[in-house]
Amino acid sequence: MSYKKVLTENILPFWLKTAIDKKNGGIYTQLDREGNIYGTDKSVWFQGRALWTFSKAYNCIEKKPEYLDAAECIYGFLPKCTDTDGRMFFTVTEDGRELQKRRYYFSETFAAIGCAELYKATGRSEVLEAAEKYFTVAYECFTGVRQNPPKINPENLGTKALSPAMIMLSTAQTMRSMDSDKKDWYNTICKECLDEILHGGYLTEKALLESVTKDGKFVDTPSGRIVNPGHSLEAAWFVMLEGILTDNKEAIDAGKRIIDITLPLGIDKKYGGIIAFTDLKGCPPVQLEWDMKLWWPQCEALIAFRMAYLQFGDEKYLKLYEEFKEYCEKYFLDEECGEWYGYLHYDNTVSTTLKGNIFKGPFHIPRLYMIMSVLDECNDIKKYAE
Repeated sequence: MSYKKVLTENILPFWLKTAIDKKNGGIYTQLDREGNIYGTDKSVWFQGRALWTFSKAYNCIEKKPEYLDAAECIYGFLPKCTDTDGRMFFTVTEDGRELQKRRYYFSETFAAIGCAELYKATGRSEVLEAAEKYFTVAYECFTGVRQNPPKINPENLGTKALSPAMIMLSTAQTMRSMDSDKKDWYNTICKECLDEILHGGYLTEKALLESVTKDGKFVDTPSGRIVNPGHSLEAAWFVMLEGILTDNKEAIDAGKRIIDITLPLGIDKKYGGIIAFTDLKGCPPVQLEWDMKLWWPQCEALIAFRMAYLQFGDEKYLKLYEEFKEYCEKYFLDEECGEWYGYLHYDNTVSTTLKGNIFKGPFHIPRLYMIMSVLDECNDIKKYAE
């Protein structure tokens, strides 16, 4: 399979055909199997994510005008998704009116990387300013300069989560790749986030935990024991990429270690694929979808395995990569109607035929195919990260 061919003839065309809202701006993501729109509420996460996807495809795959046109259409919709306090909404109507606003600041991180990649494509100063604006808001939330309501009452249980450090590391990496006078600042943030992931208490001998106490201690509760194998593998390649970009052997080795401790927890040896959740101690996972196979963990697994093989030359990672590639092509890729199914049961039967919703859209899958396309051409992940 040619990743570039599937990306440019299957994955991206699926979204370009019906999802771009040329009337109101932005992108729809609630698409059925054939690409028909079944809901018009818009995910603000995916305004930024899709902006990044089409801009990145234009920058590193092929300078097709339709990619840049789609990116510009989405970029023009971002102001409607932004509240008066600079924070972004979580969902909006098709014409950009607020539906839901959450405490999470991932809408801002995704808008930042989308604008950053569009700036690299166009060189327009106002796009750079938008990228920096969204990043600053997200970073202020990350550091506590902007206060958000806590998810759990800190007086009774003070915990911290892995995902903000993960996303901020990846976001700062993208921001650092721009031609900007703030490279040193972004580099400092990358170091801070890398240190938090590796030394903040999440990384143990047996797993990369999703949450720990504020001082990095294990919490023996269902939420404290939970492991998200997809997140762990995504973190592994984020960490490994940072090590490659900055010549940090500790980070590269840590990425490999995260992969190795995640595999026994996440791989379904009977039916194949990566499960959604597991409990570190083998207790019943509280997430009812724990044994389902979702699209994005498979993407992260493929990237992590291939990067590990290129860095360490260990044939076990090549074997895993080839097995997962075959698995995804067999069960997730829809050659008839385009794109991937998003949700499979434990035995790999399709749970729902939708191709997009508020959480699934053109991001994880195109990112996988773009990374693999670059690696197919030069085996150098630095080319992708430029």
